[in-house]
Amino acid sequence: MKNHRSWTASNKLRSAFVDNKIPATRFSSNGGFLRSGNATYFLAVKDNQFELTLKLIRENSSARDQYVNPPINFRGDPSGQSFPTMARVGGATIIILPIEKFYQF
Repeated sequence: MKNHRSWTASNKLRSAFVDNKIPATRFSSNGGFLRSGNATYFLAVKDNQFELTLKLIRENSSARDQYVNPPINFRGDPSGQSFPTMARVGGATIIILPIEKFYQF
């Protein structure tokens, strides 16, 4: 189930891309550690759109501290039960790669 807060951030970011004519493909995924919903965007932008794209991501993505129930037990409780723990969630990770060739059919 998607975290309402991150789902809203993802939709706001998608709207910002559309409003600024930045083509983006969104994939839904689940994180391995907290097993919560993520939105992953793939973008290919021209050099003159790069700074605007980063600005939109900064404005629409924010990390925050939140109590979560991890799927694993960190405290060694023999019952195997996990307890809420504070974790940094949300935000954006950006990977920049040069594109040698781009085809669109």
